[in-house]
Amino acid sequence: MNLVKPAPARRIHHRFAVPAVLLAALFLPFVFIRAAFLALDARAASIRVNGFRLLRVEDWASIVTRSASGFYCVMMIPHCQFEELSQWLILFQDFSKELSRVYLEKEGQELDPQLVTAAPDSVEDLISEMSSSDQHLDLRSFLLKTKAMLLKMDQKVQSARLQAVIFRHLASVGLPKSIHCLTLRLAQLYLINAAARSSLPPPEYASRLTNNSYHHIALITDNVVAAAVVVSSTISSCADPEKLVFHIVTDKKTCNSMHAWFALHSFLPAVVEVRGLHQFDFPPDANAVIMNTVEELRQSSSAYRYYRGSGKEYRRLLALRPSMFSLLNYMWIHLPELFTKLEKLIFLEDDVVVQRDLTPLWHLELQGLVMGAVSSQDSDEVLNTGPCVGKMFADYLNFSNSLLSSPLLGLQHNSCAWLQGLNIFDLQAWRKNNITRAYQHWLKLASALH
Repeated sequence: MNLVKPAPARRIHHRFAVPAVLLAALFLPFVFIRAAFLALDARAASIRVNGFRLLRVEDWASIVTRSASGFYCVMMIPHCQFEELSQWLILFQDFSKELSRVYLEKEGQELDPQLVTAAPDSVEDLISEMSSSDQHLDLRSFLLKTKAMLLKMDQKVQSARLQAVIFRHLASVGLPKSIHCLTLRLAQLYLINAAARSSLPPPEYASRLTNNSYHHIALITDNVVAAAVVVSSTISSCADPEKLVFHIVTDKKTCNSMHAWFALHSFLPAVVEVRGLHQFDFPPDANAVIMNTVEELRQSSSAYRYYRGSGKEYRRLLALRPSMFSLLNYMWIHLPELFTKLEKLIFLEDDVVVQRDLTPLWHLELQGLVMGAVSSQDSDEVLNTGPCVGKMFADYLNFSNSLLSSPLLGLQHNSCAWLQGLNIFDLQAWRKNNITRAYQHWLKLASALH
């Protein structure tokens, strides 16, 4: 019988686990660094930049030191002379100075346009140009070329953005309303349907068109649907629609379609008149005044731009609007010439939906003033103060001009402008003060100052 007990299997005591982990934590980073050096050494090659050589991995030596806090630090020191190291430091200082001078000190100053035009189109082109150049390229020239290249790229991006915005704008508003499906169908009905060509208004109501005891409402538009919405909403909101007389002024190409719609859709007891500009019998002097306004507006910068907070893109888009080339856009200033026998007139834009009775507005006493309008100021009725919910005078007028900022005019740049959708005009006061002539006078001043 074997009296000797077999020896127990040897086990690693848990007291040795912690030192083993610490040794591994210290040893493995050096293994990783060494492996990384070997990998970089196999791939890296010496590169020369501006006369200096970028060192490969074998050109560096590592020194492991232990800091006071107990952490190990690795410092990389190149195997080169101290003179070359100082040259590197000098190069870095020169680079920082030139970079600051080119990008910071020149901030706000435009580069020579010829330099920007001749700049490379991409980083690859810049590198190719530098590598193929036989002449020595100093640091400042390199930085200027880089800045010119970035500016050129930015100009291309801005140009592409503007082009996309303009194309999208033209696609959305460039289709004339005269060739919309509804307008074409109404024009066809006007030709083949006698009812679509019936008189507007019917002969028994024609006398109301110049009777100042009725409430006269004018629209100047080439949008058939919008005109129908304005007329129907005004009638439905009015307590006494028999008092309403609508005067719709449109252009020649839309006149037949507009006439057909209102001839086929009765709005009685209100009266609706549709007339094209070609159907007005303007006296020779009035015709000359109207054409003078059109010419001045097209020449004046005030015809297609706001002065405050608007960029070049916005001004160019405004200038491309079809309404800027439509004679209807300029006719509101000639309301007295359009309605020579009327004394008072409510003027509505074609984007308005009327939700209240306009009778109190018609009876508003203007006390000799030419126009009454809805204020764009969200004001207290007592204090008459509050923020503008619409635009201010500075959105329309250039107050940097001494003529407009003169105290004699009494205009304040931060004063709220009125809303354009709903206005009431005293045409007698308009004619008495010759507002149209004054408007043309200011247009000429704007053209001369532009």
